[in-house]
Amino acid sequence: MTSVKEFRIEEDATDDDLGRGSFVFTDDYSVFDWGKMPDQIPQKGASLCTMGAFNFELLESEGIPTHYRGVVERSSTDRRTSSDDDVENGDVVDLADASHPPWEMAIDLTQVPDLPHEGREYDYDSYHEAAGENYLIPLEIVFRNRVPVGSSLRTRTVPADHGLGFDEWPDEAVDLTEPIVEFSTKYEEGDRYLERSEADAIAGKAAIDDLEALAREVNRIVTEQADTAGLTHEDGKIECLYYRGEIRVADVVGTFDENRFSYEGTQLSKEVLRQYHKRTQPDWVRAVDDAKAEAKAEDVADWKSLCEEAPEPLEESVLETASELYRSGANAYTGREFFDAPPLSSAIGAVRRL
Repeated sequence: MTSVKEFRIEEDATDDDLGRGSFVFTDDYSVFDWGKMPDQIPQKGASLCTMGAFNFELLESEGIPTHYRGVVERSSTDRRTSSDDDVENGDVVDLADASHPPWEMAIDLTQVPDLPHEGREYDYDSYHEAAGENYLIPLEIVFRNRVPVGSSLRTRTVPADHGLGFDEWPDEAVDLTEPIVEFSTKYEEGDRYLERSEADAIAGKAAIDDLEALAREVNRIVTEQADTAGLTHEDGKIECLYYRGEIRVADVVGTFDENRFSYEGTQLSKEVLRQYHKRTQPDWVRAVDDAKAEAKAEDVADWKSLCEEAPEPLEESVLETASELYRSGANAYTGREFFDAPPLSSAIGAVRRL
């Protein structure tokens, strides 16, 4: 289980074969790695499921293998009022054939072995010994088309590292002519960016060059789709599985939680919620930063147990603005009216007033 989506498992993966199951998208959200926040955003789950399904079908139309099988028909548009017995027909269908915006996505399952650790030292050799030829690659492959002010890339690198023609990062966002691809850990308590050699070792049998090439191709496809909607695709990530020598795109791709988009200079992603919490709950955000720093200094994996503050619920008006952002954004990105939502320009106007 993740903080914002759940698993249904129909058939477990084995050393030799993929399993079958589904993602159940909830209306929960997470910022600053906190996990489930104290409130929900109406129809966020269906928005993300719809965008994710749309992108997987787009990737597969371009010959990119994925773990996607389709969306699952359910009798309710709201997972909170549904149960396993409350099924319209349970069929797995293409997004175009769904009777309403889906909140469940059918996927192939791979193995996810335990990752033993002592403090912040993780035993990836044990992970791969158990993984064999069928496993989730324990990396996130990050691609960047823009380097905004405040990006962690600015504190970890200098422009020359990326072939840019200036000595220091400027005070404004930098649009890149060639995307930057980086690798970070996925299952460590405090994820960290990796040198290429360490990422290669953590990837196991999957070749790091192949992972980078795949990330660049996914980025190209999502960026081109965003362009058709007047959106700017700033950055994002993919996760992948390795199965019998083939790398497939896994998890979810090109949503407002996995990627950063903007529209006429305004963020169209969960970055809106991050920034809102920074403005309205600075004590909690500062406590999170302090707890992460303390955990790193003390070689403790569980930083959250060291945090002395907890987030407060958001006002209903803020949740509704966020809901409109997800719904309007999904309609705009896909070019289809899946949701009853205002035009994207109206939703963005509400975001600017937060």
